[in-house]
Amino acid sequence: MLYNLLFPLGEDFLFFNLFKYLTFRTGGAMLTAMVISFLIGPAVIRWLKQRQKEGQPIRDDGPEEHLKKKGTPTMGGLMIIFAVTLSTLLWVDIANPYMWIVLWVFLGFGAIGFADDNAKLTRSSHKGIPVKLRLLLECAIALVAVLCTMLLTTGPEGTLGSSLAFPFFKNLLLNLSWFFVPFGIIVVVGAANAVNLTDGLDGLAIGSIMIAVSCFGIIAYLVGHADFAKYLQIHYVKDVGELSVFCGALIGAGLGFLWYNAPPAAVFMGDTGSLSMGGALGAMAVITKHEIVLAIIGGLFVAETLSVVIQIVSFKTRGKRVFKMAPLHHHFEKMGWPETKVVVRFWIISIILALIGLSTLKLR
Repeated sequence: MLYNLLFPLGEDFLFFNLFKYLTFRTGGAMLTAMVISFLIGPAVIRWLKQRQKEGQPIRDDGPEEHLKKKGTPTMGGLMIIFAVTLSTLLWVDIANPYMWIVLWVFLGFGAIGFADDNAKLTRSSHKGIPVKLRLLLECAIALVAVLCTMLLTTGPEGTLGSSLAFPFFKNLLLNLSWFFVPFGIIVVVGAANAVNLTDGLDGLAIGSIMIAVSCFGIIAYLVGHADFAKYLQIHYVKDVGELSVFCGALIGAGLGFLWYNAPPAAVFMGDTGSLSMGGALGAMAVITKHEIVLAIIGGLFVAETLSVVIQIVSFKTRGKRVFKMAPLHHHFEKMGWPETKVVVRFWIISIILALIGLSTLKLR
């Protein structure tokens, strides 16, 4: 909004020319979101405590250390959603269609997560709204986002929007035609639920998602810059660089939230936060044509999801469990690792995977 209001004044006031630079506006969005999170955090936490009384339901079959967390409020993702949305709208070019697609997914999945958290609190159970209903709503939101992306994302031959790009290969594109629609939905919904499964320890999900979002902020900037895209031999998508502003806002809001979510957490993000951020991450991967790279950068989320799938399949087919507990972070807790050690080591793994993912931009 500031870009649309102040940049035209650059002819008369040189300072306002700064608003044409994505780097300046990304930094502004990051700082704004962080300050908002810091300022509203205490009030949001007090409000959640008053509203929820007993806080987020804690699983009886989980690690014993988690029983100490009883009474900690959830839905802290509302803090993130408010800070990200406000700061993004403040610093972004509001005429950019890709930004509205990502915000649609971010807010839509956040609403689903809010409903799920509310159901858990109402029933005093770790089970929220029916899984099939939740997936149906997620798919509906993702469908709109993928179709809009396909219409907007066009290449020289008009097939980029429905094509799958491969890392390490500069010209390889697989045109999926309309099969790209279910593929894109799987990416968005899968990313949202993978982040949701990772959200089980204080600071784990928010730290990991900030690392992944930082990478996609860089990717969006490079993909949306014709010269950089040509130099790196990646597929150029006009105007997609504006998504880096959203990424900056999400990182800033994440830092502010982590202040209150660091062990011992004063608030949990809940499905409200994990679904919204995961869905937005998946949407950005689809828009920037880096769906496969998302699986590398978000490898930790993939591993957490696979651990749950493997555990369920193994128990149903063999009657035995592969892990002491799923998702994967609980397995290491059951092995005796302190929660902070699991979180820090998983962050390190996320950073390593992020660097590998970013290296695909040059290794062509």
